[in-house]
Amino acid sequence: MNKDNIPKHVAIIPDGNRRWAKDRGLQPWEGHDMGARMIEKIVRKARDMGVQHISIWGSSKENLVKRPLQERRELINIYTRYFEKLIDSEEIQKDEVCLNVIGEWRDHLPKSLVNLLEDGIKKTKKHKKHFINFFLNYSGDDEMCLAVQHMIAEQPHLPHITKDVIKKYLFTRDLPPVDYLIRTGGEPHLSAGFMMWDIANAQLFFSHLYFPDFNDEEFENAIHDYARRMRRRGA
Repeated sequence: MNKDNIPKHVAIIPDGNRRWAKDRGLQPWEGHDMGARMIEKIVRKARDMGVQHISIWGSSKENLVKRPLQERRELINIYTRYFEKLIDSEEIQKDEVCLNVIGEWRDHLPKSLVNLLEDGIKKTKKHKKHFINFFLNYSGDDEMCLAVQHMIAEQPHLPHITKDVIKKYLFTRDLPPVDYLIRTGGEPHLSAGFMMWDIANAQLFFSHLYFPDFNDEEFENAIHDYARRMRRRGA
């Protein structure tokens, strides 16, 4: 596969963890834990295939507010365990991986987890070879509303509103546009405006598999599907 056919930025909506667990008579958080294992595999596969940016929607605002208390606690435990493992891994340093965490997570996650994530961001901020972008306590609708509010507040000092100006006010201001959006779980739709500005021209891939079954091989197949597509771009 020609490296020119590899998407630079892949975003993933990892849907289906809870349904996967329910089908097996397991607790919802066991599905989340298996999903975290798949993220590990997919991130490595993306690196090996030459994908520079991989963005993963870890939780929406609703996930951290409306889910049952025990599930939310277990989800925080999973975040803590896997982020500790990620930040301390030799691969992060060797492969020059930059860790980004995007959303309003600082206001809603436990202080211990916030400190852990801040530490990971600080340790990897100078890395420029690969980028893992986690979206936590994130709503694309709120992201756009906040961007507009900030632009209005600074209106007298703003130049003519352009696409570049709008981008500067988004949480994703430092990320390139998404080339390829993958959603698992068998429901071909978008949710809560996820990266709405950045996926405007993205290719879409919907998998019938629940995310815990969407392993690194399935991810590789999805990338091959992208490589076979012909982008007309209005022509």
